[in-house]
Amino acid sequence: MAALPPSWTGSVTLGEREITLETGRVARQADGAVLIRSGETVLLVTVVAANAPREGVDFFPLTVEYRERFSAVGRFPGGYRKREGRASDQNILTCRLVDRSIRPLFPDGYRCEVQVIATVLSYDPEADPESLAILGTAAALHLSTVPFDGPIAGFRMGQDADGKLIVLPTAAQLADSGLDLMLSLGGGGLVMAEGEAREVADTVISDAIDLAAETAKPFFDLLEEGRKHLGIEARPFESPTQDAKIVQAVADEAGAPLKDAVLTSGKHERSAAKKEVATAAKARLAERFPDRESEISEAIHDLEKKTLRQLALEDGKRVDGRGPKDIRPLWIEHGVLPRVHGSALFTRGETQAMVVTTLGSARDQQEVETLDGVESHWFQLYYTFPPYSVGEARPMRGPGRREIGHGNLALRALKGVLPTQKDFPYTIKVESEITESNGSSSMASVCGGCLALMDAGVPLRSPVAGIAMGLISDGEKTVVLSDILGDEDHLGDMDFKVAGTKDGITAIQLDNKLGSLPASVLKQALEQGREGYLHILGAMTEVLAEPTGLAPSAPRISMMTIGTHRIRTLIGSGGKTIRELQSETGTTLDVAENGDVRIFAPDLEAIQAAEKRVRDLTGEPEVGKFYRGPVTGIASFGAFVRLFEGIEGMIHVSQLADRRVDTVESVVSDGQIVNVKVIGTEKGRIQLSLKDAVGVDESDIANL
Repeated sequence: MAALPPSWTGSVTLGEREITLETGRVARQADGAVLIRSGETVLLVTVVAANAPREGVDFFPLTVEYRERFSAVGRFPGGYRKREGRASDQNILTCRLVDRSIRPLFPDGYRCEVQVIATVLSYDPEADPESLAILGTAAALHLSTVPFDGPIAGFRMGQDADGKLIVLPTAAQLADSGLDLMLSLGGGGLVMAEGEAREVADTVISDAIDLAAETAKPFFDLLEEGRKHLGIEARPFESPTQDAKIVQAVADEAGAPLKDAVLTSGKHERSAAKKEVATAAKARLAERFPDRESEISEAIHDLEKKTLRQLALEDGKRVDGRGPKDIRPLWIEHGVLPRVHGSALFTRGETQAMVVTTLGSARDQQEVETLDGVESHWFQLYYTFPPYSVGEARPMRGPGRREIGHGNLALRALKGVLPTQKDFPYTIKVESEITESNGSSSMASVCGGCLALMDAGVPLRSPVAGIAMGLISDGEKTVVLSDILGDEDHLGDMDFKVAGTKDGITAIQLDNKLGSLPASVLKQALEQGREGYLHILGAMTEVLAEPTGLAPSAPRISMMTIGTHRIRTLIGSGGKTIRELQSETGTTLDVAENGDVRIFAPDLEAIQAAEKRVRDLTGEPEVGKFYRGPVTGIASFGAFVRLFEGIEGMIHVSQLADRRVDTVESVVSDGQIVNVKVIGTEKGRIQLSLKDAVGVDESDIANL
């Protein structure tokens, strides 16, 4: 029998959670494999790296997969197929968190294919599997021979009711938290951040990062202990170097014209100018360096990157002529589409988003099956990036990971300022179609989404705007750039998105290419970002400062509450009564277990008709209140009046008028509609008065 590979187990406490790592027992043929456990949540995280670079690629081929097995909570997946299927949107968002936590820490020029797979094997709602996925990946990489500049750590941060920061909050703590922030850190600082907040100050984010950095140190020590115990040495790897002669030749041939091309105004014009310079340089250098076109192309790309960065660092000049803090021109419209419930067209430079808001009933909520059960999402935001937005023609398929991630970031930015379902009982869908793109279309979706929501009449607590920040650093000098272009994102060192209101931050997302960012850089980016999004917010509120009210085409919703013992009456046998009511009035009714009834209708007239029917079916007379109804029977001692479906009261002859009444028929007739007052009950029979209701105002009649 073959000898088992060396094994190791270690544990550490992060916040108040004990984290246990085990390697060497499971998935022994992977380059790195860790079982990570917290409470009763267990994940298996594996890492495999190819031994040779993938041919023909000029990027790092890293893939991350994250899967939640329903067997982890002893459940079958819903639907016809019982085999676990494709990754959910939430799984994809977790993949992105892991990917962005580790990608910057692989060596430059590494082209070996790397795959990370994290699988939730057992799930305890009190332990966050997303945090364990990042921590497990960090451990699997550090305890493998794959070249990686670790250790790193990543986990969720929250707040308690007093605003105190919590490391790895429980589900209950997170539900009441004003902050939900995922952070990944290396020894040199912040690597990745993503989260949402309820208008928190910049200092809260900075304090969370400081606390996370301090919390991560014992985890770093644990990984170093495991690596030393296992005797692991990284595979030898040297970043490829370019031929100095080709680099110099490219600089001589293309240096000056490329600088002019980089400063050409307009995205497509600039791209065409750079392509012309590159084509000419390749043609002139082809004879000197035969069969080395790919090396020449790489040197030209690096020269473009160097040129852009030197302009920013040395001249404070950007490719479109702006200074580091300048925001591109804004063009903002709302109400641009006549039949939708709310719309906005937000343009910032060469980035544009057409955003539409649709209002619906509770039946329009998106149901999502998770390990915690089926969740109903009443606020949805979908982001679409069609090929025409960048002047391309290519097949349109379902949303990719980037689109799902951008949509989720915009959703997080807006979610915290929405009204409660009680105050605004609609299902809300926001759709952002990027109609033009050159930098930060997700933040354009935040701005356009805010405007489209207000155009639909959604009473936001406060308007929200967002901005993307960039970074150029040579190790000694650093420049933070506001409102970055696509080129600045591609050739720069950071993409930091921040959204907020006048009172604080609602969402952030950070990616970087340097590895670990010092705290001072993030602090500057937060301060400069706040200046930027407040500038954009000012322009937005000049166009639309507050909700405009529901559009004529928007549906109407009314809320009523009935006694829980009357729900069965409203629904009827097999749902017959409520179906008939909906058919007759053209409305949709949602009845909750607590007796809350939502009536959804295309117009106010239908709402009023449905309300009247619900009151009639479920109403219960109260002593002292006035009602209107038909006379259903006459006797010698009085008359009977229908108050609600199946509920009648009696007017004694003495309560018909303030005079002697010889016959009941002399005052009322069968079928006559009368106003009455409930004056009491006798032997379970409701006693009514006609004379006490004379002259009552219609607004005081309870069943109208």
